[in-house]
Amino acid sequence: MKTTLITLLLLVASNFSFAQTTSEVPTQIISTDTAVTYRLFSTRNMYTFIKLDTRNGKMWQVQWSNKGKEYRFESTLSDISLVNKDEEKNGRFFLYPTTNIYTFILLDQVDGRTWQVQWGKEDERLVIRIY
Repeated sequence: MKTTLITLLLLVASNFSFAQTTSEVPTQIISTDTAVTYRLFSTRNMYTFIKLDTRNGKMWQVQWSNKGKEYRFESTLSDISLVNKDEEKNGRFFLYPTTNIYTFILLDQVDGRTWQVQWGKEDERLVIRIY
C-alpha cells in the first residue's frame, strides 16, 4: 500500500513538471535597433517567421525551406495599416509570443492597443483586436 502511494505521487509529480516545461514562452532574439522598419519574429516552427512592418502593423508569414522553392513563400497575415499614414513611426509595433505555437500578441507601443495574431494555414490565419 505504501509503495503504491509513493509510486502514484511520483507519477503525478513527474507529470506536473512536464506540463510546466511545455508551456514556456519562446525566447526572442531581437535587434536592439529601434529605428528599423521591418523585423522578423521567430515562431516555434523552425521554418516559419512573421515579418512585421513596425510602422503600421502589417504582417506576413515567411517560410523558408531547403526542399525546393515551392516550400519557400511569403504570404499576407494582415495588409491593413493599423494607424493613419501620418501616425506611422519605426518601432511602433512589436510582436510578443504566447505559449500557443501559432499565436502572438501585437502591441502598439504608442497607445497600448493589442491584437491577437494567429499564423498557420491560410484559412486559420487571423488578426483580431483585443479590447
